[in-house]
Amino acid sequence: MDWHLPFTPAVRRLITAFSVLAFALTWVADLALLSFAPDAFSPATNWLPVLVTGPLATLAVAETRRSPSMRWRIGGVVAMSLALTAVCFVFSPTQSSIGALEAAALIALVIRTIAQAPSTRAAAVSTAALGVAALLLPLRMRSWEVFVPGGYVLTVALTIGITLGCAIRALEARRRRNIADVRQAERLALARDLHDLIAHHMTGIIVQAHAATAIHATAPDKVEPILRNIARSGTETLESMRRLVRILREEGHVPQRPGDLLSELAELTAAHSASAAPGAPAAAARLEATASARTAQLSPEVEISAFRVAQEALTNVRRHAPGSQAAVRLDVDADWLWVTVTNSASPKGSPSPAGGSSGFGLIGLRERVEALDGTLRAGRFPGGGWEVRAGFPLQAPPASAASGSGPEAVGP
Repeated sequence: MDWHLPFTPAVRRLITAFSVLAFALTWVADLALLSFAPDAFSPATNWLPVLVTGPLATLAVAETRRSPSMRWRIGGVVAMSLALTAVCFVFSPTQSSIGALEAAALIALVIRTIAQAPSTRAAAVSTAALGVAALLLPLRMRSWEVFVPGGYVLTVALTIGITLGCAIRALEARRRRNIADVRQAERLALARDLHDLIAHHMTGIIVQAHAATAIHATAPDKVEPILRNIARSGTETLESMRRLVRILREEGHVPQRPGDLLSELAELTAAHSASAAPGAPAAAARLEATASARTAQLSPEVEISAFRVAQEALTNVRRHAPGSQAAVRLDVDADWLWVTVTNSASPKGSPSPAGGSSGFGLIGLRERVEALDGTLRAGRFPGGGWEVRAGFPLQAPPASAASGSGPEAVGP
């Protein structure tokens, strides 16, 4: 399971910095207590928890590219901690250091393993092992007067760690459910669109078939072109059905008929430019389309998905960068249609949008684009702007693809 906390990068960096500071201060406290001992390095159980097991357990908390799997790290830390506790309790002639850094690392591992363990059983087993290792740390002092209060403090800390880990795990599970719901909703929406487009094609096929039946006796020479049109429409319909044959369809949808993509995008950009609230910075959006994009033959599902990409991107511009300048560009490159929506930085910064920012809109768009074997990329510009770029494969390269070069402005 990935560790996806719903925080901005700045907040994540702040959390990381404070975590490192907390571990550093805990280690300083261990070193200070060790320095006050009459003989810090005799026996070895005095300095092993401070200089060996504590730092190693802390390294096990960190995640790097070369780190072993979490299961092996937890097993190694638990074995190391229990072995040192047993040596201190059985063989050490005097009281030994508990190791505050080691205790903090064990509790941090409890939080991490609960939040990241792939299964509930693995999380429970790992948490139990780490909890036993943490609760037995006071035995190193070889005194019941220390074991009871030390065990109480560690029990409280362990309980807080388990609660925090469960909260993070529940948050991650809810995020995954939301993503699954958004993807399913987008699949169903695309299925509804395709259903209506197929119904549109079938209506045309039926009309042409009736026309061919009506004129075959009086004008047989006109029947063959009609049959070719029927065959072409049937092929397009079948290709649309094959794309999402496994997607289920909801009832109670609103029928949607295919329209001209450039006209719809022109209306969309015009509505975006006129959507600024009174007193808010003026927003402007323009539509650009190369000559090759104007003449490209697009399937109905690609037209609808391209419109959805532009619609969602402009909606995000209004929410996250009000007053910024936006541009919608259509281009055809080889066998691909590219839809690119860019916007500049907001004149008043990036306010928090109403309702928060979940990122589920882009997840739904990605699901829709990938269902058509396309690609979607969204990212920030160095100057503070944002770009959403979607690519859709064309059924066949347009005949005039080589003639289009520069963009032409369409709309406001």
